[in-house]
Parts: sequence; structure tokens; C-alpha cells
Amino acid sequence: MSAAACGGGVSSVSLFGEVLQLHAGIILLFALGLALAFEFVNGFHDTANAVATVIYTHSLKPMQAVVWSGLWNLIGVLTSSGAVAFGVVSLLPVELVLNVGSAAGFAMVFSLLTSAMVWNLGTWYFGLPASSSHALIGSILGVGLANSVFAHSRVFGEGVNWGQAYEVFASLLISPVLGFGLAALLLVLLKRLIKRPEMFRSAEPGKAPPFWVRATLLGTCTGVSFAHGSNDGQKGMGLIMLILIGVLPAAFALNLQAPAADLQELRAASQALDQALGDTAADSAEEARGTLSAFVRSTDRPASTTRPALRAVNAEVLAQLTGRGTFTEVPREARATLRRDLYLIEQSVTKLGLLGQFAEPAKEAVRKRYEAALRPATRFIPWWVKLAVAVALGLGTMIGWKRIVVTVGEKIGKQHLSYAQGASAEIVAMVTIGAADAFGLPVSTTHVLSSGVAGTMFANRSGVNMGTLRSLLLAWVLTLPVCVFIGAGLFALGLNIIAAAGTR
Repeated sequence: MSAAACGGGVSSVSLFGEVLQLHAGIILLFALGLALAFEFVNGFHDTANAVATVIYTHSLKPMQAVVWSGLWNLIGVLTSSGAVAFGVVSLLPVELVLNVGSAAGFAMVFSLLTSAMVWNLGTWYFGLPASSSHALIGSILGVGLANSVFAHSRVFGEGVNWGQAYEVFASLLISPVLGFGLAALLLVLLKRLIKRPEMFRSAEPGKAPPFWVRATLLGTCTGVSFAHGSNDGQKGMGLIMLILIGVLPAAFALNLQAPAADLQELRAASQALDQALGDTAADSAEEARGTLSAFVRSTDRPASTTRPALRAVNAEVLAQLTGRGTFTEVPREARATLRRDLYLIEQSVTKLGLLGQFAEPAKEAVRKRYEAALRPATRFIPWWVKLAVAVALGLGTMIGWKRIVVTVGEKIGKQHLSYAQGASAEIVAMVTIGAADAFGLPVSTTHVLSSGVAGTMFANRSGVNMGTLRSLLLAWVLTLPVCVFIGAGLFALGLNIIAAAGTR
């Protein structure tokens, strides 16, 4: 990073080989700081669930537990695939993703992150283990709905990726049901298999459990912390990449570290797609981009102009890839446009596939090949982004854990948590979150683990504290609509400020 002086003051800064005006550099740092702050809050809000059992059962001292959990959150983030990160990004409005470097794009990022953090801090203050995932996704939908109004869309909600939203909603709704049922079944199974009464007693105040119990609970805490980092940590990474692509496209629009083989495969897949589209008359590039943008934003079926537009934009991509050895050889000024073209093609091809437009096996194979070839070029996360998110999440784990720990350990059931109940809930949470991570789906650590604890209380006939349960359910039910409202309101406010300032 370097700075240029003008008239006695700094007028521009150089970052990753790009020169930015000072105000743009400040906005970039603020946006990145906000994304990391979201992960920090996520750490002490969500990860407290992971340490609740080991702290409450005196298996580890509080500081030991949060440091250990923070370490495994960090490792989980560093080893994550990035699939969840881009799954969250795919929920964002198409035109704002295409123009994320605009004032409206930054208003989107600021609105959704601020909305999610406000709700997370509020529920944490009252000791309610609500879902950071629900809060973020509700905020994203709020921004998308508000954008459909301000963009004068033909249909309210146009531009929101409802197909991806339904998939995410399904994973978020099903996971706590699985947590409740599987944790209850696992506890019943443990009672049949393990004839050690001390495993099923509530933790005694100030007394550590036997070594083998401590080892079991430490193992489940480790697994949940790792799974939380590998899933929840990715949500912030996706937004950070969006910010970097918008402000520093020459450095981050394409994966400049990708080997030559990846570019060659993308070029070959683009050529195969061109042949599969047939001999259609091509539009001009700008008209074609407008046609595809309208197509992926709407719920309409493809028009007669869709395939010609797709072929025209694909021709632009081929022109940029032909004769290049690696992505570093693509001119710096052309990288942002190339990424936008790739995004439009990917979204269009995916939608056409869902509409049965590639029904023939050969054409479906071309579609799948193209989508696979595109991932290494555009779906990447630099190591330092992972490290920054990992540190923010890990540090957040070490702060503010107590409110949530007391709720999980003492208030969900009428009796305090036993060792077996804690282990059952955490094993189920670890497996559920790990499976969701493998499929690139965001799930709520909070919902899975809290539901698991409730399930073990039900199976143990300990009784569930209905007052706490009502508060939890109310927080869970309100998270989405409240965050939709806050996200939409903040985005609308941001757009009005932009309009008043005359900034585009």
C-alpha cells in the first residue's frame, strides 16, 4: 500500500497495484471493517453455543474453552471450501452484484451487514441464541425487495434469486427439526449402550466430570467449533470478496493464481457452449448484456432474443480468453467486464437448465461442464481473506459468551444439562453443519444446537422450560421479518442519501 500527495495532502492510495482516490480507499476499509465486525459478533453470538456444554459441565475453565473453540473456528475457516460463501452471494440482487462498485452496491453491503449486526447484538444482550444466518439472509432479502421497488421492477421482488432463497430456507428450517429429533434419538441410544449413570446426571457445581466424559465433551466442542468456522465463517468471506471485486476489480475480479489449465478448460467449455447454442444471430454486446440481465432478474421464460444474447456475450468472453495463457494476461481494464460477462452467462445458463432448455443429454453435459469450468476462475478466496475472517471469528468467540452459555445450560430445560445431553446435542450439530458445508448450504449453528438440547430434554423427560422456549421461538420467528424490514429500510435510506448527494 502506498499513498500519493497532492497540495500537501494525500489524494490517492495504491492497493494491490490499483490506484484509488482517497475517499474510495476509506470506503473500502470501512466496508471491510464492517464485514469483519459482523464475523466478530458472529463469533461471540453463535460460538457460545459450542462452548456451552464444556463450560457448564466444568470440563474446561471458561477461558480455556473459548480459546480452544476460537482456535478450531479459525482452523475451520482456513480449511473451508468457499461454497457457502458464494451460495450467500447468489442471493443478492443481480444488478447490484453486477455493479457492486457503485454507490448503490456499497449501500447494499452496508445495509445488510448493519441490519444483521443490530439484530445479533440485540438477541445476544437478552441471552437468546438466535441465528446469525437467518439475520444475514433476512437482511439480504430486505435489500433485494427494496431494490425491486427503487429499480422500478415490473414485479415486487423481481431480481431476488428466489430459487436459491427457497433452497436456503429449506436448509435453515429443516436443520433445527433434525437437531431436535436426532439428538433425542441419540440420547435414547446412549442410555441403552452406556451403563454409566454418572454420564446422565446433571453437572455438579464446581466439580469436573470423569476424564473420559471430559474427553468426549471436548471432542464434541472441537467438532462443533470447527464446523461453525467452516460454515458460518464463509458468509463474511463472500461479502468481503464482493467488496474487493467492486473496488479493486483488476486484482480480484478473476483468479490470477489459477493455473493455465483452468483458463484453457474455460475457453474449451465456452467454445462447446457456443456450438450448443446453435447458429443464432448475435446481438451487439451491450444490447446482449441488457437482454441477459433482464432475463436472469425476471421470473419470465426465455424470449426469442435470449439465446442470441447469450451467444453474443459468450463470444465476448471467447475473444478475451483466446490467445491468453493465464488470467494475468487479460488486460487489467478488461477484467471487471469479463467477470460480469461470466456472471451473466452462468446465471443465464443455470436458469435455462432449470427451465429445461438443455434437456438433451449432450447439451446438459455442456451446461454442467461450463459451470464446473467457471468455478476456478471466479469462485476463489485469497488466503489472507480467510485469515482475517478466522481471526475476527476467533476473537469474537472469546468475548460475550456467558449470556448464551447460561441460556443453553440452564434455561432450556427444567433440569440442568447432563453430560450425555450436551454430548448428544453437539454430536448432532457437528454432523448436521458438516453435511450442510459439504453441500454449500448455510445453516444455523444456534438453531441446530439449541434444538438438540431441547430434544435431549424431551427424550430425557426432564421437561422443557416453556418460558425460555417461547422466548427462543419468538426470536427465531421474528429474525427473518425484522431483518428484512431493517435491511430494506437502511437500503432505502442509503439510496435516498445517494440521490440527494447526486452520487451514482
